[in-house]
Amino acid sequence: MHKLIATGLGIGYIRKGGGTVASVGCCAVWYIAQLDATHPDGFSFFFPVLITLVLTAVGIWSANVVEEQWGKDNYRVVIDEIAGMCISLLFMPITVKSLLAGLFLFRLFDIVKPFGIRKLEKLNGGWGVMLDDVLAGIYANVLLQAAWLAGLL
Repeated sequence: MHKLIATGLGIGYIRKGGGTVASVGCCAVWYIAQLDATHPDGFSFFFPVLITLVLTAVGIWSANVVEEQWGKDNYRVVIDEIAGMCISLLFMPITVKSLLAGLFLFRLFDIVKPFGIRKLEKLNGGWGVMLDDVLAGIYANVLLQAAWLAGLL
């Protein structure tokens, strides 16, 4: 079960670009489900937050378990990209423009790892696997929110 979760239902077995494929897949699911947490009407507001929190918590657990078999932050583990992408999109109106901007910003922060992201990657176990992507998602979300408020999205 942990391998299935950690690999994002098998996406992680893609040798090159698995993290990007997982992020794109997350955007597609978010768009199809229209997980728009900009409306404080209970369900539509809290459901995306709940999904993101559960994915992050289960991701930490699963990444911790598979690290014992696969080693530190193995390429097959993509649940961190899925959770980070979800964080990027929280509290955003869901449009093609916002999804593409979120995808670009999240992958940029995830790959370049500026502003303390690289430090989090060095934490032990599943925490290190997940928290660098959590912070990349937060940075992407902050920039998306600013772009949205400025009328750019």
